[in-house]
Amino acid sequence: MTFPLNIYAASFFLSLFITFVSTPFWIRFSVRNGLVDDPGHRKVHDTTIPLAGGFAVLTGLLLSAALAFLYLKFEGGKIPHAFQGNLLAYGAGKRGLQLVALFTGAIGMLVLGLLDDKFELRPAWKFSGQILVALLAAWGGARITLFVPNLLFSYVITVLWIVTVTNAFNFMDNMNGLCAGLGAVGAWAFGWSAAAKGQYLVAVVAFQMFGALIGFLPYNYPRAKTFLGDAGSHLTGYWLSILAILPHYYSRTNPKIWAVLSPLLILAVPLGDMAWVVVLRTLKGQPFYVGDTNHLSHRLVRGGWSKSGAVASIWFLGAVAGTIACWLFG
Repeated sequence: MTFPLNIYAASFFLSLFITFVSTPFWIRFSVRNGLVDDPGHRKVHDTTIPLAGGFAVLTGLLLSAALAFLYLKFEGGKIPHAFQGNLLAYGAGKRGLQLVALFTGAIGMLVLGLLDDKFELRPAWKFSGQILVALLAAWGGARITLFVPNLLFSYVITVLWIVTVTNAFNFMDNMNGLCAGLGAVGAWAFGWSAAAKGQYLVAVVAFQMFGALIGFLPYNYPRAKTFLGDAGSHLTGYWLSILAILPHYYSRTNPKIWAVLSPLLILAVPLGDMAWVVVLRTLKGQPFYVGDTNHLSHRLVRGGWSKSGAVASIWFLGAVAGTIACWLFG
């Protein structure tokens, strides 16, 4: 029996619609409150741009999730009975506390990025905040085990993963549409993979993030009316790291032990780009957290690509990696 795909479609389009219609409000809010990115330094824009993306994406994600929860609570009986058990197993029934912790973490990451946008936090403060949010997610039950039955190991590897992916997307937020587009591609791949494994609620959450980022993109690409800012890039990276943790990759019905590596392939582009620039900065004796113009997007532009063309080509690379991951491990 096939899971009703209209639920996935509704999750995607509802989140897209909410984000799209709320973004102009958040743009005005950001301008009124001085949450803007001024030109100068390494910035490529020559006008002041509001930093509304994080608010808009979180609005789409939270409201669509809340409406989905209300639907399951009051109209869940309309879902075919064969799937109701799995929806509860992967959703509010057994993961209620976990979902509350994860959405609280999403708000925490946005606030942390917002403080960085406003006050340019010192790296130590920013990393400390990221670690605290990651610990909250791990405490809530979203933990990596890698077949090692040790709680301390699980906490350490989970925090390392969340902080790494969060910063990978923060690093990739260097051209219009790049971070949001790669986040959308990653959310689509995680959603497709979870759906193929019968993990329906995880897939719904992934498609909600996919929709939220797609709803934001028209305001950010190819010409930017607003940016994600650190608030939005932190939120995007955090949620993608969580989408990599939530699914069960290894089970009796899917006994492919190497399937646990699929998130590395889905997120290969942002992770690879971050690894490249960190190594390059280290070899040059520069702090790894200080930005430069050695990212893949910058190199493509220096090689003759237009900025929008460079971004689209990186989206394509991400989509190819995600498709291969779904094919190999799904």
